[in-house]
Amino acid sequence: MTGLTHPTFLDAQAAARRLSGKAVRTPLLESPKVNDLVGGRILVKAESLQRTGSFKFRGAYNRIAQLNVAERQAGIVAYSGGNHAQGAAAAAQLLSVDAIILMPEDAPQIKIQRTKSYGARIIFYNRWTDDRDIIAARLIGNTGRTLVPSFDDPHIIAGQATVGLEISEQAHEMGVQPESVLVCCGGGGLTAGIGMVLKHLDPAIQIYSVEPDAFDDTRRSLLSGRREANSTGARSICDALLTQLGELTFSMNRRLLSGGITVSDQEVCRAMLVAFEELKLVLEPGGAVALAAVLSGKADVQGRTIVVVATGGNVDADLYCQSLVDGRRHEHAQ
Repeated sequence: MTGLTHPTFLDAQAAARRLSGKAVRTPLLESPKVNDLVGGRILVKAESLQRTGSFKFRGAYNRIAQLNVAERQAGIVAYSGGNHAQGAAAAAQLLSVDAIILMPEDAPQIKIQRTKSYGARIIFYNRWTDDRDIIAARLIGNTGRTLVPSFDDPHIIAGQATVGLEISEQAHEMGVQPESVLVCCGGGGLTAGIGMVLKHLDPAIQIYSVEPDAFDDTRRSLLSGRREANSTGARSICDALLTQLGELTFSMNRRLLSGGITVSDQEVCRAMLVAFEELKLVLEPGGAVALAAVLSGKADVQGRTIVVVATGGNVDADLYCQSLVDGRRHEHAQ
């Protein structure tokens, strides 16, 4: 599959077979306290408990597992702020493939350390001034290495789509029919994959992207009908979501999504606190934005059954502790 070829439901099923025994079938959690807080039934898909601490392992493994013998021997290159870096490094290690990972200099230390622990070689770049595509192309050169994108690739999207397959299966096991699914969105690969699967199974279900306030290119792109950019001066604690919507992911999400929601960093901190206290989950900021949309009242949940995808839990201890303090402060200010 190349270019703008969209992955299909069959591709997601094939990815699920490849990932069987490799990826964790993460739980769909429910808290009566959270339900009471928001007035609806909230089911949290805990991808923070996935191998490497985020959903990114699914797509990376699905992509690297399909390399031929020569491609595996040549190795891979990937770039990421941390979660795809870990996913690609772990998948490459499992498949005995050499990995070079480009990471921004300001990536969380836990993500850098974990990526190294999987045997990958890390090259740093400045996310605000360097062009990672140019650096990656230079690294690949004539080496035969394969670029493993973080989201804008049909194999990657098909791997992430297995989250949607599990949501459908687990909701059925619980005897519930979700009306909406909220997905933390950066480049849009997970949103596209989940949307592709769940809309195939239930055309009436609504899929919403959730982004930090200053990085809402998906929301604005859905409204304008063209890919929008984020401001170069924008900042957020949600490091996992500081990227741009892709060409392929936009072409999928524009027909799959019912809309986009944005949340503030303060609302994210409160969601991290609630996840810790009520769900016993450690969420990184970028992994908590969908839950923040529910808790802040920005998503319509009254009397409805909503699935929230908690996408990752890789956060430095100092930032996590400060986020919980900030979350408590925001809670008291309400």
